[in-house]
Amino acid sequence: MIEVPVRSATGEVVRQIALDERVFGIEPNTAVLHQAVVAQLANRRKGTHNTKTRGMVAGGGRKPWRQKGTGRARQGSIRAPHWRGGGVVFGPHPRSYHQDLPRKMRRLAMRSALSAKLRDGELLVLENVELAQPKTREMLAFLQRLGVSGSTLLVLGHRNDGVKRAAANLPKVRTVLPEGANLLDVLNHRWLLLTVDAVEALTRTLTAEVRRNGARAAAPAATAGGAPAPEEPRHAE
Repeated sequence: MIEVPVRSATGEVVRQIALDERVFGIEPNTAVLHQAVVAQLANRRKGTHNTKTRGMVAGGGRKPWRQKGTGRARQGSIRAPHWRGGGVVFGPHPRSYHQDLPRKMRRLAMRSALSAKLRDGELLVLENVELAQPKTREMLAFLQRLGVSGSTLLVLGHRNDGVKRAAANLPKVRTVLPEGANLLDVLNHRWLLLTVDAVEALTRTLTAEVRRNGARAAAPAATAGGAPAPEEPRHAE
């Protein structure tokens, strides 16, 4: 376990919390991080771009001039690709850029990002986020008390409309719930602020695969009578 301080809304350290090393203390896997970032950026693309080929452009059904005798190069249509206003050769057409990434790799990438944030001293754990009023100035004062400046990702353990409203006018501050936190948000923001509830929720999610694999490895291979132990039923997530 990794001991880190828990800060109150005033910025004071109120206690210590133990962070799971499997989530916040691993060696960041840069290769998986890169692949996860590329996949997330690719999945954002709509793929609705389109161009017209020479067969889609209106006009050009008549031969511009006769084949021989004019002294000019032969032409068959004014909608050929080398004409202004003609079709496009090898232009983009609607397609899907979706990339599948295994769940294990997605979770490993998030664990790597969280571990890198903690290693670089850019991760703070908060007891709770409490503001006197849902005002932008209250959020600015709250961040100043924590010593945070620049882009900030605030992960709340539960929905708080007041905090979200207070941060809405700050272009570099984003508030999300644990299930809404994604890899690009963690990497693109300098500071990562997590409430205690958010830490627990992220730890449960990112260690689910580890717990499941550990339980299977610890299961006895055979029963007392020598017969193989029955397999546990698998439930779809």
